[in-house]
Amino acid sequence: MQNLVEDFLQHLRHERGQADHTQRTYAALLGRFVAWSSPQGIADWRTVELRHLMDFLQHERGRRPDGEPKESSKRLSAESVYLQIAALKAFYKFAEMERHVPRNLAEDLALPRRWKRLPKALTAEEVERLLRPLTPETPDSLCDQAMLELAYASGLRLAELRDLRLEQLHLEAGFVNVIGKGNKERVVPVGRTAVAAIQRYLDAGRPKLVTPRSPASVFLTKRGTPFASVTLWWRIKRRARLAGVERNITPHMLRHSFATHLLERGADLRVIQEMLGHASISTTEVYTHVAGSRLREVHRKFHPRA
Repeated sequence: MQNLVEDFLQHLRHERGQADHTQRTYAALLGRFVAWSSPQGIADWRTVELRHLMDFLQHERGRRPDGEPKESSKRLSAESVYLQIAALKAFYKFAEMERHVPRNLAEDLALPRRWKRLPKALTAEEVERLLRPLTPETPDSLCDQAMLELAYASGLRLAELRDLRLEQLHLEAGFVNVIGKGNKERVVPVGRTAVAAIQRYLDAGRPKLVTPRSPASVFLTKRGTPFASVTLWWRIKRRARLAGVERNITPHMLRHSFATHLLERGADLRVIQEMLGHASISTTEVYTHVAGSRLREVHRKFHPRA
């Protein structure tokens, strides 16, 4: 059974161009079903029945989340069950298409209602504090400054920021070519302030980080290597602490702030969708709720008859 899961992961990697994080998530979720199946005497996907899938999901609903103590009464969230069903649906769609199973059993599984979490955005004041350059300048601080300015100016995802290469920069023209989810390419504008920060880093910071074995990645660590996601995350959190921003900032909050602040200032939702690289406008529409709640808050605070 695990071999067919590996074939599915290869399909995601080479034909669908899915991100590494997505592949790891599917591997973990499907691995749970394979591990559950063995004690049930199931050794082949062809012998799996709908009742087996239902029994497994019932088992998942009653399972404690990883890391929870045995005495904990906490159980898996609806969000986690949603992801488990989504993984089974994606796998069975592939397995039926490749004729590894006689029919797609997972199409009969109903997805639970998924509550959309409103994205958290920084205030304009928090952005100002976060993007204030540090002194004295060092190669590391110039790298951090360029990363933060670009993340806020262009709304890049963490992986897009980490994997950005020199040939994708077009600073004189004021844009970057971004390779997003599914290997889809998009062009995103970069503002003057971000262009200046990136150019300053390329001139005075990056040359001191480069080694003979360094790749063409824009952003490099002290060892001249590309950033791992966790290291990039840590660098942004450290910069937030140094800036005196007390909130728990994540790289994705800069992307949310980019979209929210554009919408608040009148940008067209379709244009924001294009810059974010969202396949569906419904994904981008969540920002209308964020902007709307912010506008209501301002109205209540400042209107004399609110």
